[in-house]
Amino acid sequence: MLYLTNDIGLLPFFLPFGIIGFYRYLWFFIKVAAWIVYQPRRPKENPTYVGERDVTIIVPTIDAGEEFKIAAKSWLACNPKEIIIITETKMRGPLEDLANEVDPTKIRVLTVPKANKRLQMVEGINATTTEILVFSDDDAIWKPTMLDYILACFEDLKMGGVGTSQTVHAVDPKGHQTMWEILAGFRLTSRNIEIAASTHIDGGICCLSGRTAAYRTLILKDPAFQYCFTNDLWLGKYPLNSGDDKFLTRWMVSHGWNTYAQICKEAELYSTFKNNWRFIKQVLRWTRNTWRSDFRSLFTERYIWRKHPYVAFTMVDKIFNPLTLLAGPILVGVFASLQEQRAGPTNPPLPAWNIAISYIIWLLLTRFVKLFPHFLKRPLDIWVLPFWLLFNYYFAIMKIYALFTLHEVGWGTRAGVGTELAADIGREEKEMMKQEQHIKIEMSQMKDEEEGSNPFESQHTSLHREPYEDPFFANLDQPPQLPTHGGSRTPPSTTENHHTPSLL
Repeated sequence: MLYLTNDIGLLPFFLPFGIIGFYRYLWFFIKVAAWIVYQPRRPKENPTYVGERDVTIIVPTIDAGEEFKIAAKSWLACNPKEIIIITETKMRGPLEDLANEVDPTKIRVLTVPKANKRLQMVEGINATTTEILVFSDDDAIWKPTMLDYILACFEDLKMGGVGTSQTVHAVDPKGHQTMWEILAGFRLTSRNIEIAASTHIDGGICCLSGRTAAYRTLILKDPAFQYCFTNDLWLGKYPLNSGDDKFLTRWMVSHGWNTYAQICKEAELYSTFKNNWRFIKQVLRWTRNTWRSDFRSLFTERYIWRKHPYVAFTMVDKIFNPLTLLAGPILVGVFASLQEQRAGPTNPPLPAWNIAISYIIWLLLTRFVKLFPHFLKRPLDIWVLPFWLLFNYYFAIMKIYALFTLHEVGWGTRAGVGTELAADIGREEKEMMKQEQHIKIEMSQMKDEEEGSNPFESQHTSLHREPYEDPFFANLDQPPQLPTHGGSRTPPSTTENHHTPSLL
């Protein structure tokens, strides 16, 4: 190829892209080598933490179905102390029915006034009484060894968050996966390799996936965290409700806590994905969240550069990836057109079909190599490889589109989930409770007047029945104009040293 491009005078133009291609594949093999030598942390014979005493599973949901019962039984097989389901008020009845069918003694249902994942998560955090909490999707199916392997990482007193390995669970009860589910499986294979490599190289991870991730409860009960988490704004005006796992991961890094990814069969979860074109909407939401979070990590907060330079470099690499990927076929097309015009006696032109087929075979071969671990487990999925190639180019275009639409903060695949700030919903709930209390006081006064009793005495009694006011939601009507934490409103007060983990 170098001789051909030199003969037609395009070598100076193509050589830089050849160097980029060499770098990318070299980087890929470094990543694979790190994945091969990576080792998960094994449970101790006498662990510090045990599930039945130290773990609460928190599950924010709004539309759990039959798959919830399968997932819940798998969580109970790991023997946690408690499972807390948080949903919106109108879904309490159906969720309690599902919980009662599984195990009413270990599963309890809490509610928030409106569907908002971050608000639901905070509700679960504040209800937790154990040292470790695990967030899980309502369809995440665990292996019986999951909790043991998660807790093994918390033997490190600086460990703040732990992620897991993931694979696809078919929506079809017979186990048949659609093309969309297989594409999701390809993405998870690549992700598992990437986070295992980054964990081994510098201990970092780009995202502790919200499908299942564990944290020390004391970190998330910090009022500073809860304030920033529920007042998270993009560019100071667009409320963020998705991307919670990205926020949590960045919080661990910026506050000096370690993270770890357990990539092994014992810590592998099965999760369902959209089995139709709506999978594309999921990917678009994830892509926007990745852009926002990576920009904050690299350019706003910047802790990632010092603590996890390898992860920072992979984030930079992903920024340019769409351009370098799309440049490939464009340059091949340029070469195919120009080589006929500039062909000479020593370099007769190649047929365009020859160039196109050679290039496509090369692309399929390299994709096969990258997904080889997946094909070892599911060799029949190889028929989707050409569609995976097309999806890669579509995804590159989608990433560019997502970059210019970061102001779109809707969920995209869930009806009934608004874009209100979590803290604003909490503030509305507090105001409603105050109004209800005033109504009760007025009714009590009317009743006392009818009975000839002292209305002031009744009012005094009623005021003492006012619900407990959570300090997290207090004084939020006029938030102070202080510097922000990655786009979040900064809390009124917080500890002086945010970068040294403490277990006190």
